[in-house]
Amino acid sequence: MLRRLILAALLATGTAHAAELPEPISALLQAAHIPPEGAGIVVMRGDATLVSHNAQQSMQPASTMKLFTTLTALEQLGPAFRGRTEFRTSADVVNGMLQGDLILRGGADVDLNDDVLLHMLQALRNQGIQKIKGDVILDRQLFQPARPDVGQPPFDEYPWAYYNVIPDALLTGTNLLKVEMRSTGSKVGLVMMPEMDKVGIRSEMKLSDAPCASWEQGWRSPDASRNGDKIDVVLHGSFPKNCSKAISVDVLDHHDYLERLLRATWRKLGGSISGEVREAGVPAAATETAAATPAPATRLLAEHVSRPLPEILRDINKLSDNTLARTVFLMLGSLEADPVLGSRPLPPDGSLASTPMRAESAIRAWLQTQRIDANGLVFDNGSGLSRTEHATPAQLAGVLQAGLKSLWMPEFLSSLPIAATDGTMRKRLKDSPAALRARIKTGSLKSVIAIAGYVTDANNQPCIVVAILNDEHVANGAGRTVLDGVIDWVARSK
Repeated sequence: MLRRLILAALLATGTAHAAELPEPISALLQAAHIPPEGAGIVVMRGDATLVSHNAQQSMQPASTMKLFTTLTALEQLGPAFRGRTEFRTSADVVNGMLQGDLILRGGADVDLNDDVLLHMLQALRNQGIQKIKGDVILDRQLFQPARPDVGQPPFDEYPWAYYNVIPDALLTGTNLLKVEMRSTGSKVGLVMMPEMDKVGIRSEMKLSDAPCASWEQGWRSPDASRNGDKIDVVLHGSFPKNCSKAISVDVLDHHDYLERLLRATWRKLGGSISGEVREAGVPAAATETAAATPAPATRLLAEHVSRPLPEILRDINKLSDNTLARTVFLMLGSLEADPVLGSRPLPPDGSLASTPMRAESAIRAWLQTQRIDANGLVFDNGSGLSRTEHATPAQLAGVLQAGLKSLWMPEFLSSLPIAATDGTMRKRLKDSPAALRARIKTGSLKSVIAIAGYVTDANNQPCIVVAILNDEHVANGAGRTVLDGVIDWVARSK
């Protein structure tokens, strides 16, 4: 019955006037039991506003908030921008031994993973280094605070899930462990990757007769327990018999993850470490009195640079990757473009502002250049994975207008999911004229669902479309039906 009502609403005729909610869209909202005050909708064709409903209302935008972060990044950092990771030292190499500390410096390299670390460490071995006499120092100081994940309360009941990973400047492998589970006989066999020093995995899951396809229903939050210098990753819940599945989990502290990955990888290459693996800013016990002396100049031993920014933005917007978006947000408060290196740290600005504060200032400054009113705009982490972030439909429409005028418009448009084709829009609007002709950023949280992007209308004219729903009735697909109906209505409009 709901489907018949939607079809009837979409076939309704009439021209939309500014500040009016078209009858087909009103019917969709009514069918979903979403009150008019729970919706904010803007549709524009060129400079003409076709629909403006609660356009100035500050709302939770969910992941459409990523548009502020990604377009500002393109405008401020440019398409050649890259994050970088470096191994540096001030010590000499004598007879295969590095005579002092080795520094692993983070530069917001979103592609840093176990394979990259292997190649960087191999570069040290290729230079004749076999033993590190001093400490290995993990330098995350580019972002302040250096460990933004520490002390943060869980966003939801899935703190181990990939979308909840909080980045730092030296985040490696997104801090995720890939776990392969295979039940045979009366037990669950486990394989964990990547291999880490003194990190094991065990199962406390009970075997069940549930179908393999519904294995997640028995899954319970995993955790990590310490036993001396060893760490055990422990899986809980139940798992179907005769089933094979894989999942990625975030259960290790960021320092533990990188330290134990580095030790295992360096040992594989025949290397050894005499000192500790410690965080920058945390002096070794034996050298605390010398910690206040100025650090000597360092030289570069090995480096890795990430993919260029437009490729990263495609992963952010098409897949709605929160960790990448949060990293790019922090880049805006810590890095600037460099024609040779790809990026370099921003100079101090004389303030005590944190990196997120500087990032927000960068976005607001750019919005001001575009004459986009920032009243009601609230930033937290730049990804939309937040209950405090707010934006108005008009502000999102302004960002989309700026995207069309940007020097980097092709790169920005190519980052957005294509209806019925890829990303978060892959399965949506397959039977609509919007299929292949709409580029839409999506967003969803509990009681929140949103879209923002571009739709080509029936006259082949591009339209800007923003629709945000903040209401508990968006659950179970009802909100998505409304938003798809808005896109479809625009695609059929003349």
